[in-house]
Amino acid sequence: MTYTEMKDMTAVDLRKKRTSLSDDLLKARMRNSIGQLANPLEIKQLRRSIAKINTALTLKMKGQ
Repeated sequence: MTYTEMKDMTAVDLRKKRTSLSDDLLKARMRNSIGQLANPLEIKQLRRSIAKINTALTLKMKGQ
């Protein structure tokens, strides 16, 4: 999901998406710790997606 798509979402939708991605990140970290994660870059991608959502939420709260 690109930042422009996130920017157009509502704050409630962004919070739901952030919660979902946080859960996915936790699961990916668990799978990585026991060696079952096929692509370790998935963790990096999830972290960046969460950061993009946090940025979009911050801008929405500031009214920009």
